[in-house]
Amino acid sequence: MRLSTKGRYAVMAMTDLARRQDEAEGRAVALAEIAARQQISLSYLEQLFARLRRKGLVVSARGPGGGYRLAREARDTAIADIVLAVDEPLRATRCGLSKAGAGKGAPKGCMAGGAQCLTHDLWEEMGRQIHGYLASVSVADVLDGTLKARAQKAKADQKSGEMAAA
Repeated sequence: MRLSTKGRYAVMAMTDLARRQDEAEGRAVALAEIAARQQISLSYLEQLFARLRRKGLVVSARGPGGGYRLAREARDTAIADIVLAVDEPLRATRCGLSKAGAGKGAPKGCMAGGAQCLTHDLWEEMGRQIHGYLASVSVADVLDGTLKARAQKAKADQKSGEMAAA
């Protein structure tokens, strides 16, 4: 899995953008404002927002009062889309990555000769679960606090399932 500071910062900035855009009735939000509130380097944010713009997640406005706006509603913007726009795909295994120094055409696996490791399926499924979760969460979910209620419900469902199995 690859969830670097790029992904985390992009999610923080997009959530901040969504909140400020709502408060300003759709007005574009300057990156300098987001950078100051989130304590993220402005030049770093500029790089992230260039990627987000290329992926169609934000639109930019130039000139006085310029800045960025969400390209679609917060409820229609998945966290997974933001992470994938600025990071490489979420990946929990090293299989499929060519080893340093192995030339083109070399087998792509995590074991010698290109074989998959014994735990490959475990990590591959974990990566799919994480991606599925991030795809199920929108920027609006983060803003309106539904994640805590969702986690509490999942915990209660798990507990009742354990009791039924006992």
